[in-house]
Amino acid sequence: MTSDLPDPAELGAVVVGVDASPHARAAALWAAAEAELRGQPLGIVHAADIEGRSVLTSAETLQALWDTARDVLDETARAVREKFPDLVVTEELSRGDAVAGLRAAAGARGTIVVGSRGLGGFAALTLGSVGLGVAVRTEVPVVVVRGETDRPATGVVTAAVHGTSDLDWLLIAAAEAQVRKASLRLLNVTNVLGHVGRFTTMLDSMGEITEEKVHETAAVADRVRKLYPDLTVTHDVETGTSVPGILVEATTLTDLLVMGARNRVLGSGAALGRVPHALLHHGHCPVQIVPPGYATTGDGG
Repeated sequence: MTSDLPDPAELGAVVVGVDASPHARAAALWAAAEAELRGQPLGIVHAADIEGRSVLTSAETLQALWDTARDVLDETARAVREKFPDLVVTEELSRGDAVAGLRAAAGARGTIVVGSRGLGGFAALTLGSVGLGVAVRTEVPVVVVRGETDRPATGVVTAAVHGTSDLDWLLIAAAEAQVRKASLRLLNVTNVLGHVGRFTTMLDSMGEITEEKVHETAAVADRVRKLYPDLTVTHDVETGTSVPGILVEATTLTDLLVMGARNRVLGSGAALGRVPHALLHHGHCPVQIVPPGYATTGDGG
C-alpha cells in the first residue's frame, strides 16, 4: 500500500428505525442482512415520542402509546431473529423524537437505516423534512431502503462520483462491495450542456469535457484498486441533460447506490442537493448517503 493512500474503511454497526408499516419491516430485514454481512450487531429503534406528547396527552393515552410501541418493537425484533438467528440484535424504545433516537443509537460509527414510507414516528424520515434532516445533519451514513428488497442480487454496488475529492466516501462504497463479494462501479454522470459558456474558453468541445471526466474517474478507480486489490472496480462516464434521471435509472441495475453528501457552505455538517433528493424519492434500490470526512476519521477508517 502506498503511503499517500488512506486505510481501507471499516463498516460499523447498523441501526434501523421502525414503526408498524410494511416498509419499516422490509427496512429492518434489509438492515439485518447488512449487519450480518458486516459481522456487526443490529440495533432496532422505535421512537414513541412520549416526551413531545406529554403536555397535551393524558397519562392513560401515553401508556397506551408506550405499550403499542413496545409491541411494534418486539414484533419487529422477533421477525428479524427468526430470519437471522445468529445475529446480535438489540432493541431500544425511545421516549424522544425519531431523529434524536436514531442519532443517539448510531453513535459515532454506526450506519442509520430507514424505510421509504411509514405510519408514524419514523414515517417522515425519508419523504419529509425530518427524514431529509437526518441525512443532512447526521455525521454517519444513512441508508434509505427503496425498491423491491427481495429482487435477485445484481452483484454490483454503484458509487455516484464526481472526481478525485470523492475518494473519502468511496472507501465506504468499496467496503460495501467487498462484504457483498460484489463489483464496484464508479458512475460519473455529467450534464455537458451545463458547462457550455463556462468552460468553452478552456476546452474546445463537449467531447473534451467528457474526456476529462473519463480520465479523472479512471484515476479515482485506480486509487480504489490500490486500496482494495481483490475488488473488481469498473468506471463509466455518462452524459445527458438529466443527471438525476440517469442515476435513478442506474438504481435498477445495482444492489446499493452510494453517494457522498456535500459540505455545507456555512456551518458544519453535510448538505443534500437535487440529485440525492431525487434518488431518495425515486430510486429502485437502497441509497446510502455518506457524510464528508466519515470514512477517514475516527475509528472506522
